[in-house]
Amino acid sequence: MAYTRKWNVAVVGATGAVGQQMVRLLQSSAIPLANVVLLSSQRSAGATVAFGDAELVVQEATPDQFTGIDIALFSAGGGVSKQLIPEAVQRGAVCIDNTSAYRMERDVPLVVPEVNAHRIADHRGIIANPNCSTIQLVVALKPIHDVLGVRSVVVSTYQAVSGAGARAVAETVRQTQAELEGRSVTPDVLPVASLPIKHPIAFNAIPQIDVFSSNGFTLEELKMVNETKKIMEEDIAVAATCVRVPVLNGHSESVRITCARPIDIDAVRTLLAQAPGVVVVDDVQNQRYPLARDASGCPDVFVGRIRRDLDDAHTMHMWIVSDNLLKGAAFNAMQIAEHLTKQEGARS
Repeated sequence: MAYTRKWNVAVVGATGAVGQQMVRLLQSSAIPLANVVLLSSQRSAGATVAFGDAELVVQEATPDQFTGIDIALFSAGGGVSKQLIPEAVQRGAVCIDNTSAYRMERDVPLVVPEVNAHRIADHRGIIANPNCSTIQLVVALKPIHDVLGVRSVVVSTYQAVSGAGARAVAETVRQTQAELEGRSVTPDVLPVASLPIKHPIAFNAIPQIDVFSSNGFTLEELKMVNETKKIMEEDIAVAATCVRVPVLNGHSESVRITCARPIDIDAVRTLLAQAPGVVVVDDVQNQRYPLARDASGCPDVFVGRIRRDLDDAHTMHMWIVSDNLLKGAAFNAMQIAEHLTKQEGARS
């Protein structure tokens, strides 16, 4: 049914890496827009951002800015989300949050549209966007689980520095140049900016993303475990090791999947090729498989190196790659917003 409602949309964190992608995607989205408000910290307020033929002035994010807003896209850090989302919801906005602030709240849907779009309708003013590494994993797992019943997943990630922000990207470039020129390198961002001990990322792999918990897993690894279970099924066993690598953009994952039923690899390739949001690149004879460089700038999840385990007919291995700023963040949030407007608009 056609509908004519138009939407007032706010982007919180509009000058950040993910926020900029949200603004860009909003311009070409299917959402009928009445007004767009760009919000940021006081430090970035006053900047101008091109939006179509207009120049929008970025304003400071305060509670009153959400008056009259229908949808608020948040990507400004968990502290900002905790502070401002209740204010936005109280003023009538539906908030799509890209931080970890509300992901594990029982009454907050954690949504990847290709996997559980039906949960969007359950919202009480907040919809959570999962972690970037979780999103690409569950998009690939969903079609396999529907047919073969996924029982356990072991994932090792190779995560780009853009996931740690602009400072990490700049540090990677700076360190690489220094190493090539034989100059000393003094790291100051990675693995975790808030911790005193730093490691160089140039020509290195750092097996720490976020801080360690008491059980020896990092918070990034626990996000993958807990979010995958919440999105799919609680009884799927998940183990993760998350590693930062000197790639500027695009996360890669090596995944071992054990299923309830025996695996036919050709059938799995067909399932994945037909799945929404998945692109199969799996021609090892011609050395074709997903690469982070190729995935960067694309909204899809790329899957390759699909093969059955040598010892267990119920187990397979694959390689999953996606742009962590797009499908891993801004694009997934925009998909949620588009689903939301279609659902709400059809009822109006």
